[in-house]
Amino acid sequence: MASHGIALEVVKDGSQVQTTAVDDVEYAHKGHVAAKYLGTVTDKNDMSVLGREQVLRRNFRFVSILGFGCTLIATWEVILTLLTPGLTDGGTAGLIWGFVVVAIGFFLVFASLAEMASMAPTSGGQYHWVSEFAPRRYQKFLSYITGWLCATGWQCAIVAIAFLAGTIIQGLIVLNDPTYVFQRWHGTMLVIAITVFSILFNTFLAKKLPLVEALILILHIVGLFIIIIPLWVLAPRNNARAVFTEFNNGGGWVSDGAATMVGLSTTITAMIGYDCSVHMSEEIKDASDTLPKAIMTSVTVNAVLGFIMLVTLCFTLGDVTNILASPTGYPFIQIFFNTTNSYAATNALTSILILTLTASTITEVATASRQLWSFARDNGVPFSDFFSYVTPGWNIPLNAVMVSLAVTVLLSLINIGSTVALQAIISLALTSLMSSYIISIGCIVIKRLRGEPLPRRRWSLGKFGLPINIASLIFLMPLFVFSFFPLVTPVDTSTMNWSIVMYVAIIGFATGYYILYGRHKFIPPVALVKRDMN
Repeated sequence: MASHGIALEVVKDGSQVQTTAVDDVEYAHKGHVAAKYLGTVTDKNDMSVLGREQVLRRNFRFVSILGFGCTLIATWEVILTLLTPGLTDGGTAGLIWGFVVVAIGFFLVFASLAEMASMAPTSGGQYHWVSEFAPRRYQKFLSYITGWLCATGWQCAIVAIAFLAGTIIQGLIVLNDPTYVFQRWHGTMLVIAITVFSILFNTFLAKKLPLVEALILILHIVGLFIIIIPLWVLAPRNNARAVFTEFNNGGGWVSDGAATMVGLSTTITAMIGYDCSVHMSEEIKDASDTLPKAIMTSVTVNAVLGFIMLVTLCFTLGDVTNILASPTGYPFIQIFFNTTNSYAATNALTSILILTLTASTITEVATASRQLWSFARDNGVPFSDFFSYVTPGWNIPLNAVMVSLAVTVLLSLINIGSTVALQAIISLALTSLMSSYIISIGCIVIKRLRGEPLPRRRWSLGKFGLPINIASLIFLMPLFVFSFFPLVTPVDTSTMNWSIVMYVAIIGFATGYYILYGRHKFIPPVALVKRDMN
């Protein structure tokens, strides 16, 4: 017998075995998910508890979602590409000790989020958790604002990573062709090209994304050693005492400590965003157990790789003034060239970064589109019906994916007129995501302090939950504030970090829209939840 594309085959011992029938394909084309992509019984129960219907394929498992998190955050790659802020404000000592503090702090932050992901494995992530765990009178508004912060943060993140990949290509052109005249619009066109490629991958090759993530994870790990081995062998060594104890205050701040805090933007960018896996929750098999383990493993793996790369760079970078003045725009390209004295070798080593950062852009698009889709299905944004549509047979939020392309193209055009404005958008990604972490963890702290019961979870912090949550907030608060600081002083229109203006504008727009329309249309996720807390 068969029903809805599921066939039950009776074997000799009389038991029934579920098999995939031919009409699974027809069932999928009607907008439903084929039986083999429905996940485990626990996944089905979780979806029922959260009041959701399974419309996306659950084809990610531990290794593929681990690869997803590791390659999207691209810790060692980001450290390489964003050396300038850290070397300007903090120096080698500030970079190394700052990274240690940031890595430990974010380990606590994502441990807090991983536990919430096990309680409610939903693509909504932070805005769902806030809706369910915030004090009742603030649930709807805080959830709405958090949804906007997450959606904004991840859309800006696509621009940030695509910008790095595109302008690194431009930096290589500068290195190889002395006659090339650097033009910002060239970089913008490269950003758009990389984003278009990522969009194509997230549509026509969406089924292959888990396999590709596993393969890119190998490149992510092996690529690190391909780069650092030549540096270990060929580059001159800096003095260990200087590397670990000498700070730099190139931004003209009142102290080395203040400069180091400002320069933490390099290491923060390299370690933030592991909630990316959360927004793929409804595409992970056995999500409530697999997801938190994958989050914590990816944080650990990337932290170790990032520290190895950072220490290697600090010992082998040579003259700081020379590499910061590199015409390529990227100190690491100059480090590669100074070390190898070979255009071919420099191109080959840099190509590894271009590949991994392009892969990161692919995963950024997946994350941002799922976050937007999830928020739209709760009527959190204008034109929600359009954004929340899932293409039948494809089982992906195609409209949300295409909107991510449009937003990235529009934001990348800003680079033509002002690099400062584009850098502010990149900063906005950091502050928006950190805000969502602070609100989410703050809500769970309140519940714990009040002694209110928490949902069942398969991955728990146990008795350490409250201390870890509080430590996470203590860590995030100063980082959030310093993320709005400019890199150097004195500050004028060309050095100002304009992300504070954009951040206030986003909060203002979201609040205004909520008052006028959102509060009437937005369906807070908690309204759909059906939990037995006993």
